[in-house]
Amino acid sequence: MGRRSHWAPFKQSRIPGENFDQSPLRRTFKSRVLAHYPQNVEWNPFDQDAVNMLCMPKGLSFRTQKDSRDAQFHSFIITREDGSRTYGFVLTFFEEVTSKAICTAMHTLYQMHNAERGRGARASSSGSLDSLGGGPDEGDATSLAKLQRVDSYDIGRDTLYVSKSICLIAPLPFMQACKKFLLQLYQAVRSQQPPPLPLESYIHNILYEVPLPPPGRSLKFYGVYEPVVCQRPGPNELPLSDYPLWEVFELLGLENLVQLFTCVLLEMQILLYSQDYQRLMTVAEGITTLLFPFQWQHVYVPILPASLLHFLDAPVPYLMGLQSKEGTDRSKLELPQEANLCFVDIDNHFIELPEEFPQFPNKLDFIQEISEVLLQFGIPPEGSLRYSESSLRLKSVVLKDLANDRKNGNVSASTAHVYEFLKGNETIARLQALTRRTGVTVDPAALPPCLSEKSLKLQCEEAEMRDYKLNVQLREVFANRFTQMFADYEAFVIQTAQDLESWLTNREQMQNFDKASFLSDQPEPYLPFLSHFIETQMFATFVDNKIMSQWEEKDPLLRVFDSRIEKLRLYNVRAPVLRTSIYQRCSTLKEAAQAIEQRLLKLDHSAVHPHLLDMKIGQGRYEPGFFPRLQADVLTTNNNRWVSRSATAQRRKDRLRQHSEHVGLDNDLREKYMQEARSLGKNLRQPKLSDLSPAVIAQTNWKFVEGLLKECRLKTKRMLVEKMGHEAVELGHGEAHITGLEENTLIASLCDLLERIWSHGLLVKQGKSALWSHLVQYQDRDEKPEPPAESPVSLGPERRKSESGSSLPTLRVSLIQDIRHIQNMSEIKTDVGRARAWIRLSLEKKLLSQHLKQLGSRQPLTRKLYKRYAFLRCEEEREQFLYHLLSLNAVDYFCFTSVFTTIMIPYRSVIIPIKKLSNAITTSNPWICVSGELGDTGVMQIPKNLLEMTFECQNLGKLTTVQIGHDNSGLLAKWLVDCVVVRNEITGHTYRFPCGRWLGKGIDDGSLERILIGELIPSSAEEDLGKQCRTPPQQKSPPAARRLSIPAFTGKMSGRPSAGQIQEGIGEAVNNLVKHFHKPEKERGSLTVLLCGESGLVAALEQVFHHGFKSARLFHKNVFIWDFIEKAVAYFETTDQVEDSEDEVLIQKSSCKTFCHYVNAINTAPRHIGKDGKFQILVCLGTRDHLLPQWIPVLAECPAITRMYEESALLRDHMTVNSLIRVLQAIQDFHIVLEGSLVKGVDV
Repeated sequence: MGRRSHWAPFKQSRIPGENFDQSPLRRTFKSRVLAHYPQNVEWNPFDQDAVNMLCMPKGLSFRTQKDSRDAQFHSFIITREDGSRTYGFVLTFFEEVTSKAICTAMHTLYQMHNAERGRGARASSSGSLDSLGGGPDEGDATSLAKLQRVDSYDIGRDTLYVSKSICLIAPLPFMQACKKFLLQLYQAVRSQQPPPLPLESYIHNILYEVPLPPPGRSLKFYGVYEPVVCQRPGPNELPLSDYPLWEVFELLGLENLVQLFTCVLLEMQILLYSQDYQRLMTVAEGITTLLFPFQWQHVYVPILPASLLHFLDAPVPYLMGLQSKEGTDRSKLELPQEANLCFVDIDNHFIELPEEFPQFPNKLDFIQEISEVLLQFGIPPEGSLRYSESSLRLKSVVLKDLANDRKNGNVSASTAHVYEFLKGNETIARLQALTRRTGVTVDPAALPPCLSEKSLKLQCEEAEMRDYKLNVQLREVFANRFTQMFADYEAFVIQTAQDLESWLTNREQMQNFDKASFLSDQPEPYLPFLSHFIETQMFATFVDNKIMSQWEEKDPLLRVFDSRIEKLRLYNVRAPVLRTSIYQRCSTLKEAAQAIEQRLLKLDHSAVHPHLLDMKIGQGRYEPGFFPRLQADVLTTNNNRWVSRSATAQRRKDRLRQHSEHVGLDNDLREKYMQEARSLGKNLRQPKLSDLSPAVIAQTNWKFVEGLLKECRLKTKRMLVEKMGHEAVELGHGEAHITGLEENTLIASLCDLLERIWSHGLLVKQGKSALWSHLVQYQDRDEKPEPPAESPVSLGPERRKSESGSSLPTLRVSLIQDIRHIQNMSEIKTDVGRARAWIRLSLEKKLLSQHLKQLGSRQPLTRKLYKRYAFLRCEEEREQFLYHLLSLNAVDYFCFTSVFTTIMIPYRSVIIPIKKLSNAITTSNPWICVSGELGDTGVMQIPKNLLEMTFECQNLGKLTTVQIGHDNSGLLAKWLVDCVVVRNEITGHTYRFPCGRWLGKGIDDGSLERILIGELIPSSAEEDLGKQCRTPPQQKSPPAARRLSIPAFTGKMSGRPSAGQIQEGIGEAVNNLVKHFHKPEKERGSLTVLLCGESGLVAALEQVFHHGFKSARLFHKNVFIWDFIEKAVAYFETTDQVEDSEDEVLIQKSSCKTFCHYVNAINTAPRHIGKDGKFQILVCLGTRDHLLPQWIPVLAECPAITRMYEESALLRDHMTVNSLIRVLQAIQDFHIVLEGSLVKGVDV
């Protein structure tokens, strides 16, 4: 039991942030603990500084008889480094100041203050008080007399009061019971009649003689005037939570609460904001209670003392509560970090969410189920409107009510007594709230006198029972969601260690949960949320607890959760089915409510009654209105005759059992390892509430710096391992596959980390994003002295003569240019969005580390923007951080291109001819069409005599094909093109489209247009490409060696593939297509590359058709596969085959007819495609429409095959043909969609 006040409040030691312009009564002063009992508890040492701060977070305050002096209840929590918690329950009230010296000092302060205000008012009409101080009329500087009359203190006329607190500290959150006990103590102090026993008796009783109720039991103990009941859930029930959840739903509204709940699950920074400390605590405890079976693992300070406001600078996930000052709105609150902040204005029913986060699965069904539970208990799901009004509006309503009662606010003595008795009654408060919502007015003072104390007590008990039932039913609905979502989680837990010690030692290097397999097993709508959630610290700790449970006693929350999953499996005895996203409602609501009801109706235990203690005569004196100085010797020890030794032993044993149950630390070794294991990815749970010396603050910030660096190392390592594929598997890093969803989650997590690093120790910020603010200020400083550099991108075709051997000019690396690119994106509306886009762009360009190094190299700017202890000013740690980011350059990301799909992007293309065998420039009119995964450019004419051009179009995504052609006009129409190179001028990604073929009539296969398939050039190879294009080696022309029908080279080809290699190639190509379709739709790559690329299906079938093909020249005329195809069509169209079986005839005729139709459609298409290009289109259409297995056998039986193929050819071997048909049938069931550029103009 602690109580405190401060008897020398006028020292020049004010609370940080306090304004001396405020009137003395509005200032707050340092407080201290006057006494606490007992002096210490072995397992729960008394933290004097923390208790002092949290009992009076703002400090000590004064009032006069003109001010409201109602007693205020609030609770608080102290979280230790091991995660164990201690709860405090505080009642703050005002006592009259009896010290003449203090009254005189206050009077003098007011005289000085008024003199200063008088000078200020005369000097300026705008000298208003600080708005954050917020008393009524404080801003009215024009009426000084009025101000002095309302907010003043005169020693001869006014009575001065000072705040004092009484506090109960408990190991478990028995909030309702502790509140009742404290209210009865306060009532005894205020009453004109002394209490039945000295106050020491009641306090001694609760400290030493009231045990914790055993799990699953209820307990009655005795306050000053009436008994108090508390209960504790059983071992298989949800853990104890005594904070009224109905109040959280009324304060926030259901929609807002579910959004806040999602933000907490995803470990964002949560800041609660309210004038009322107890509201902060109720919302914080309510929301963390609903997390079962998970637990918040980061900084948790539901009430942030005024002296610790700098802790909002913490660059870690946190859940903190900040007291708002009267009259202050959100816009005046400057917070260091807002990029990933969920801001909850409790009093105004308002929540400000981060920009991007996934919705909770089945959110609408979930809200519907909770609404039904709330409505059963008369709670509106949208919340109570009375909380959304501002405090000033509420004040005006109260004043209006007083004016309308025709008594000028006065009530008779008897009514006042009744009113005073009812004022603190929660039942009446709830009845009033309900009647206000329905438009009925109930005045407690007008209640009939026949309302007996007994019936009132009965109503109180009924209301409490309803609160308990509502609490547990709401929690059951939330717990059921996790039971359904994670019913199979055990199957994905990876347990490799042989013993606890080896597991704890290697915890950081181990993968404990198979995330990829888990996600692949989940319904599609759940993935956005689950992919983020399984990356959180609370989920990692949950899995750690599961693994450790094989060596030691299970964590209590895990034990309850696992028992629920077992129960679920027993009910669902059918064989396991594929998981669906169908919403499963909670079926245990009635059962949970009955368990609580039985405990409260049938009390299991009663504690010893309070009794007289061995006190000295004359002590325990009573003076109404003043909390007495208690007799310390009877409260510090438990040594009186009323308590038996066995009860004391039982009490100690019970507390120790409770301690081990909730703290769960067995020995020093485990403590050491567990702290290290669980500190992965997180920092302090709560700031030190004691010594606020600069050294301690510096040490705390140093922990943050170390934590951020460690988090960066783990995040970059995870991103690399997930992205590196087979190489990572070979190195023993586990699962190689990474989905786009996981990649997006990891990148979003990296963006959040960078924002937190840039927010740490911040002094100056513009907008909500600290990183973007720094980038813009760097840009402003950099652009002034530096002449504006020309953009490497010029829009529209470049009218310049192309040099011999044209290649792409180098893309200049420029931080400023990348900032400008983002600023030019009109789709992004916020600073946070711009920062994230810039990170994605830098990551895709492999410049993130380099850009951030350049950003930090401007030391004067960094010193201006950041405090000395900031992460960005710790040189060594910053270098390590940049090194970790540099490692991400080892892998390719498309995180910018794939996300910003609608932006306009400038591209640059260059056509590289083979000049030694052809003209560099064609005299005809060339054109080009570039296609990507997101669309194409349409046909663009290339300006004559130019090989290079720039163009702008909507983001094409990853580039897949280029169509290139010309109209064959002019004298030098024939053109041998080596390749086309296209570059995205924002991301720098460069694609090479190999050709190695002629464009022109009467040469090669007579093609006037070709479809080229792209390949991304690795960034390190781009410079080599330039060199290669300038002086192409003779033997590498043309590069596309698979085009075997180029007559000039077929004769020289050596090392043709064998029959076995060709069959292997077919198998590989089909296998790649099958794997493509077995991936989730969003994770599939380019189908065009798998069909038409270097190792695609078209190339593999070309090898089959080329095997055994007779001489490439016949009577000096080029012969191509397409010539064979056309001969087969001519045969099918002119010959009526007759076979033995009628069925076979019908099938064969159908196949021949279809084949002829497709070939004729390709031949008559309005395109100038060569013979090899036509074969490519035929294979693509046959694959799409699942006709290849029907066409191959009829081609193999065609008489033309004997004339055009040698006997050893694969197509003349029946076994090989049948094998080929079986392989091609593997892709029959897939829905294949071809890129438009492949089949444009072909109508089948």
